[in-house]
Amino acid sequence: MDGFSSDGYIIDQDFFGAYEYRCMRASINGCGWIAAYNLRRFLGHDVRFEDVLSEIDRMHTLRIPGPTTMPVMRAYLRTYVPGVTETIGRDAALEAVLASRAGILRYSEAGVPHFIFFFRAGEVFRFLNVNDGLEDFVSSAEMFFATHVPQRQYTSVFTVK
Repeated sequence: MDGFSSDGYIIDQDFFGAYEYRCMRASINGCGWIAAYNLRRFLGHDVRFEDVLSEIDRMHTLRIPGPTTMPVMRAYLRTYVPGVTETIGRDAALEAVLASRAGILRYSEAGVPHFIFFFRAGEVFRFLNVNDGLEDFVSSAEMFFATHVPQRQYTSVFTVK
C-alpha cells in the first residue's frame, strides 16, 4: 500500500481516504492515529494500523467530525506507552525532543493542528507525515522547529527516552 516508507512507517496520510476516522476520511484528519501507530511500531509493538485507527476513533465519545483530541491521545499513550512524558510549550518541547529517542509532536502546520511522529537518527531526527513534499525527511530538531513550529503557538510533545 502506498503511504508507507520502505521500513513500514506511515508517512503520508493522503493515502488513507478509504478509511473513516471521526466521521471523515482519514486522509483529512488521520495524523493523530498515524503518529500513535508509528510510535508503537518504533517501540516494537506488534500492531496493525487498522486497530490503532479503530481504537482511537472509539475513544472519542462524541461521534462528530474532528481531529484527535489531546485527552484521547493522552489516554491512548498512557495505555500503550508506559513512561511516555508530555511536555507543553514550544521551547520546553524542543528541549524534550533533543533529550528523547522518539515521540509525537503536536503543533500547527500551516495553521492547522497536526500530530507527527519523529525519531532520532544519529545526531538528527527523522520526521514523518509532516506535509506534502515532507512526508519522510531528516533534520536537526532545531531546524525543524525554526521552520515548522512558530513562536507563540500551542506546542506539545510526547516523548520516550
